[in-house]
Amino acid sequence: MDSLKQFLHSHFKLKDLGSLKYFLGLEIARSTYGIVLSQRQYTLQLLEDTGFLACKPAPVPMDPQVHLLATSGDVLSDASQYRRLIGRLLYLTLSRPDITFAVHKLSQFLAQPRSSHLRAAHYLLRYLKSSPRQGLFFSSSSALQLRAFSDADWGSCPDSQRSVIGYCVFLGDSLVSWKVKR
Repeated sequence: MDSLKQFLHSHFKLKDLGSLKYFLGLEIARSTYGIVLSQRQYTLQLLEDTGFLACKPAPVPMDPQVHLLATSGDVLSDASQYRRLIGRLLYLTLSRPDITFAVHKLSQFLAQPRSSHLRAAHYLLRYLKSSPRQGLFFSSSSALQLRAFSDADWGSCPDSQRSVIGYCVFLGDSLVSWKVKR
């Protein structure tokens, strides 16, 4: 590692900042057990900016009784607030795969957000309040076994009749890739 640093320093202006702890809202914590990647401070700042820091936590990212439609609820007078919130939530999915489906579902309504969509986004904020420290754990003692899981709901979108598919890939016990797509 030192010879690589010396080589790069001889060709570029380089400064070694030491062990990575915080970068672009991502917090990296290392131990002998592995590495934890989280966005705790970013989550707390998001909750504070939206006024949900003192709210009652929710147990799941989306209320299972609520089915979002493109035409349900009143059109928001200021759609920029909703779009800004969804953009911040999209960035949070870097270390929170548990909210990926909910955020992508809410992002489908960016063109014309409605009050029901904003309520669902607020419910998601309440879920984040329940676990702001949650993130990804990469174990140092995990086996090098690649496993993948996928699921689809085959045409359940009421607006487009399209399927929603999702997958996740594990290397040992560590989640390394995930996606939800319509």
